[in-house]
Amino acid sequence: MQNRTAYSGADDSVREDLDSRLTVELASVVSAARRRATRDGDRQVDTAHLLHGLLESDPAVRAAFDGGPQVARLLGYLVQRSIGYGLQWLGTVEDSGAVPVVTEGGVPGWSPAAAAAMDGALDRAHARYDTRAGCLDLLAALVDDPESRAVEVLRRASVDTARLAARLDGERAGQD
Repeated sequence: MQNRTAYSGADDSVREDLDSRLTVELASVVSAARRRATRDGDRQVDTAHLLHGLLESDPAVRAAFDGGPQVARLLGYLVQRSIGYGLQWLGTVEDSGAVPVVTEGGVPGWSPAAAAAMDGALDRAHARYDTRAGCLDLLAALVDDPESRAVEVLRRASVDTARLAARLDGERAGQD
């Protein structure tokens, strides 16, 4: 069995393997998160990069929230990351505590929390017998880690993460 957490993108075959397990939309989100991390000078893709890509790319993700004003507030926080909000993250590794700190053998270019979220998205897809994880799978996995940067942004934007998680679990039940 291949390592499901090999997201580095350094090896084209690894990237193709990951892309084969994601919907086209989620693969686009992952690419956008990689570009955003590089552009912002971040060493790793973190959960806030992934959340930003989800909100910009997928109408179903935006529909999971309580309307346009909430989405606009979220995007506002995420856009400010490199000029204000989020500067406390500069030069640090996101480790939410959901998984043990990875010092060796981690996923190059991914924070431990972001790698765990990708695994969670794949697990969620597999739980409904789907071979590809989608954007809502990743959003649900991000919300499942209460200490991640993505959840910090959600809380700052007054998103009720428990309510969002319940809504996303309802989406999964509807897909069975």
